[in-house]
Amino acid sequence: MTAYIIRRLLLVIPTLWAIVTINFFIIQLAPGGPVDQMIANMQGNQASLMDRFVGSGQQELVSPSSGESERSSRTGDSAYRGARGLTEADIAAIEARFGFDKPIHVRYVEMLWNYLRFDFGESLFRGRSVVELIVERMPVSISLGLWSTLIIYLVSIPLGIRKAVKHSTPFDVWTSSVIFAANAIPSFLFAVLLIILFAGGSYFDWFPLRGLVSNNWDELSLLGKIGDYLWHMVLPVTALVIGGFAGLTMLTKNSFLDEIHKQYVLTARAKGCTEKKILYGHVFRNAMLIIIAGFPAAFISIFFTGALLIETIFSLDGLGLLGLESVLQRDYPVIFSTLYVFTLLGLLMGIISDLMYTWIDPRIDFEARVG
Repeated sequence: MTAYIIRRLLLVIPTLWAIVTINFFIIQLAPGGPVDQMIANMQGNQASLMDRFVGSGQQELVSPSSGESERSSRTGDSAYRGARGLTEADIAAIEARFGFDKPIHVRYVEMLWNYLRFDFGESLFRGRSVVELIVERMPVSISLGLWSTLIIYLVSIPLGIRKAVKHSTPFDVWTSSVIFAANAIPSFLFAVLLIILFAGGSYFDWFPLRGLVSNNWDELSLLGKIGDYLWHMVLPVTALVIGGFAGLTMLTKNSFLDEIHKQYVLTARAKGCTEKKILYGHVFRNAMLIIIAGFPAAFISIFFTGALLIETIFSLDGLGLLGLESVLQRDYPVIFSTLYVFTLLGLLMGIISDLMYTWIDPRIDFEARVG
């Protein structure tokens, strides 16, 4: 098993390199990078200032005779859109600030070397370390992902087992109808409905609308802090889990149904074992193998992708919202750093899933399969 783990860990390196490399060149070669963003911002500020001057009757400040040649109107000689009114020195300074004064292959090699040392640099537009931003946003995403995954598993597994035992009964039919109807509701739409109903939208004002904790959280007692945290988690977690029961519930049901009709179950019944002992003493371990082993992957899925819209709707500063803001701003250090961390965690969670297979059922030996 040790050799298998070592091989999987070594496979992480080329996989991570390939993903980061492909995304680096796609994003770097795409138009509208951080230099364009900064030029657009500067031009917007200049236009706003100009409008204020003109609106106050001071048109003479923008007269051509006041040195327009020094502002170097850049209508055709710039590679960047919206660069009018900026000199070559201005654009060169912006490029140097963002590191775009170097060739793309030099930037690529520097990025790989820095990422090998987990040196992610600083955000281009926030003026803070990328590591600080990730660590600051991590608790929100972990909270949403962990609570949502736990609730989905705690509800879906018992429900799936019950549906397998009561297969084709009215209980099986109406529970299937309920979970599939819930699965058809988009999480963001359900989140808006929860806000309207319970967060002061139109009816009740029972739950907070934004943030992970209240403003006076530091002043609360230990129990008060726990209660305040859970109080803030109710609506976003509910919105996340509403559509997550169907897949796992049906997987659990079908897995148990498949095991119940196998020969060893018939043998156990012939020996006089009770249905409860057969179900939980023999069927449970085999049926739950794929379900429990998939827990890390399920957590990563919710942690990375499921909470983006929920974080936006409930104003939760998590990694999903950070990634969206970084893409819109073309904040490359944050984009590549979050991609690097997410990919690395996803690959490691895949290895953990394999280890959970062997922990749940020692009969599984990946080393023997490789040999």
